[in-house]
Amino acid sequence: MPINPYIANDQRYDNMMYNRTGKSGLKLPAISLGLWHNFGGVDSYENGRAMLRKAFDLGITHFDLANNYGPPPGSSEEMFGRILQTDFKPYRDEMIISSKAGYKMWDGPYGEWGSKKNLTASLDQSLKRMNLDYVDIFYSHRFDPDTPLEETMGALDQMVKQGKALYVGVSSYDAEQTKRAVEILHDLGTPMLIHQPNYSMFNRWIENGLQDVLEDKGVGSIAFCPLAQGLLTNKYLNGIPKDSRVSTSGVFLKEDNITDEVVEKIQLLHKIAEKREQTLAQMSLAWVLRDNKVTSALIGASRVSQIEENVKALNNLTFTGDEIAAIEDILKDQ
Repeated sequence: MPINPYIANDQRYDNMMYNRTGKSGLKLPAISLGLWHNFGGVDSYENGRAMLRKAFDLGITHFDLANNYGPPPGSSEEMFGRILQTDFKPYRDEMIISSKAGYKMWDGPYGEWGSKKNLTASLDQSLKRMNLDYVDIFYSHRFDPDTPLEETMGALDQMVKQGKALYVGVSSYDAEQTKRAVEILHDLGTPMLIHQPNYSMFNRWIENGLQDVLEDKGVGSIAFCPLAQGLLTNKYLNGIPKDSRVSTSGVFLKEDNITDEVVEKIQLLHKIAEKREQTLAQMSLAWVLRDNKVTSALIGASRVSQIEENVKALNNLTFTGDEIAAIEDILKDQ
């Protein structure tokens, strides 16, 4: 059954929080939606469309993609491009659309990593799949140890100057790599807008130097996997359920990651969340956004209700000193 023609909720901006990205003029919603999974060619088009509509109705203006998202690779951008035409075309200027390149997309020596050849071809392909003249943000998806950083950053700079991207960023670069990248882009006249790292209560690597670099250089950040691929939700409170990603495919989480010790931590964190009148997922998102060090938390979703639940995290972003101390005690050996 077809979904009715889309008219955006006229109250969509009333409750969403928008944070300035580093020292730029761009604001991002505190919660952004990623299309890494569940929006590909193997997934339900109508479910993906319903999730995108609900996200925008709730004030989520930022949609994060990459050339290889699917499966199959490229199909998430194709789905999003189709929905842009059928539903979102009148609202394009209210949206931040991002894409990335760096992971394998096609065969041969030019189908991945950070060469100018790969990044240029990848962005051109992404624009065609989404039927766009430009993306708002384009990322180098991963650091390439075999390509000079000057070449990778030079390609990003060229994309901005050609009008194919408004802003550029990097993903998963460490502190020193990020610092060098920022400096190269600065010298070229194109500031780095944002860094996209994996960050959650169970993955805190960015606190060991990267956050300091971003703050010093005026670069924003958007945390992917803030719920640790579902670990920081109620799903694993009692171990591994039969219908989990772990038990069905092992593509996402590995069973070895869900030890008795991890389950105990999840249960203890859940108790703190209950006292805050939040779900564990909501508290985990609030924790990532604490202290205004992270611009946006990038969620994934497989159904509309998950988006609705996650956005409610914004109802309580404040932690008491006792709550932070209790959480730190639980996470002390993470």
